[in-house]
Amino acid sequence: MILHSTRRLSRLAGLAALAVLAPVALAGCGGSGGGSDGKSVSMAHYFSDALGAKAFGTITSLCTRQTGREVKNNPIQHEAFKDSILVQLAGGNPPDVFSYWAGAKTQYLVDQKRMAPLDDLWKKNGLDQAIPESLSKASADYNGQKFLLPFDYHYVGIFYNPKVMAKAGVTTTPKTWDELMAAAAKLKAAGITPFALGSKNQWPAQFWFDYLLLRTAGPDYRQKLMAGEAKYTDPQVRTAFTMWKELFDKDYFNKSPNGIDWPDAADQVSKGQAAMTLNGTWITGYWDENKVAPVTGYDMFPFPQVTPGVPQAALGPVDGWALSTAAPNKAAAEDLLKCLSGPEAQRDMALAQGALAPNRNADLKSQNEVMHKAAKQVQEASTFVFNYDLATPPEMSESGLNAIQKFVDDPAKLDGVLHEAQSAADGAFKKK
Repeated sequence: MILHSTRRLSRLAGLAALAVLAPVALAGCGGSGGGSDGKSVSMAHYFSDALGAKAFGTITSLCTRQTGREVKNNPIQHEAFKDSILVQLAGGNPPDVFSYWAGAKTQYLVDQKRMAPLDDLWKKNGLDQAIPESLSKASADYNGQKFLLPFDYHYVGIFYNPKVMAKAGVTTTPKTWDELMAAAAKLKAAGITPFALGSKNQWPAQFWFDYLLLRTAGPDYRQKLMAGEAKYTDPQVRTAFTMWKELFDKDYFNKSPNGIDWPDAADQVSKGQAAMTLNGTWITGYWDENKVAPVTGYDMFPFPQVTPGVPQAALGPVDGWALSTAAPNKAAAEDLLKCLSGPEAQRDMALAQGALAPNRNADLKSQNEVMHKAAKQVQEASTFVFNYDLATPPEMSESGLNAIQKFVDDPAKLDGVLHEAQSAADGAFKKK
């Protein structure tokens, strides 16, 4: 796969222009580059919400004690981080260590030589023994080397309100698509919205497309689509979107999903206005913070089987840490990465965020039963894949999310959405 050179050069040119404004932009986001005094080490990350603040209050203190250096904690709002970190890297003002999403986004920065390899750090700290090989291969390995340190990961499943489901007569969790549709019909008849969706920021909608494609066409076909080796106008993609469209046609979703965000959809479920929402395990951290009880107030089940015989892939993102190629304090940065790879830091993050920890030695026994259920799904899945915007290159993911959001806004325009997505893919990919 080769990224389209014109699009790549255009994006880099834009970043170079933005780099001139980096100090102003970063001041607005709360981020900054690292110092070079050797006594401190800087990290920039997108864990900026209340749960992130809670986690890093503990983690920053832990890593300061372990490294003997002041750890400068620079959280940046999640959506703003996507551009601000590129500005810092392009402008030569990088933090020592920064968080990033495993998959195509990391591959992009590796290809741009913005990330330093971590092979020596990996070997020195015995991370092959601490991090499962399957997770390491999926999230850390790029171009034959280690470039990303997995920090936490999430599982995307169907989270639901047990009391609302029972009230509508749904007493067993659906294991097949037909069973899920039967449950949705019962809920609708009882005056309850079956599925809540908040796609104001685009990415929450992608999970429906991801799972419907994975459960019908399978992981191998999906990977071809993510790599530009299949087309959005293929029958496989049309089938997935058509199944999704049928849910909208039956009014199984809340009105105007693009007008609300995922916490609003989560609130609809916890308050009994809707029964289910397709989201990641981070939603458990949100509900826990809002005193919604696990098991009785919320529970989860995996996205059901659609086509028999298709591998039942698990879906989700992996958050990791990268070492800037131009990090001012590389020795201090490696000490910080050692701390972030350890069981204590990963435990604190997982418990605060409603996440799962890559380090197998992290003590997560205190996590609730719903999180243990999610971890079991990952362990038993035939394969673990990244969600759409992390599985396809940045040049395509933005256009793809735009197309998905347009579909959610008006499912009747499916044909136009698919052709628009393919037109974007034609510009983002070209074959060797």
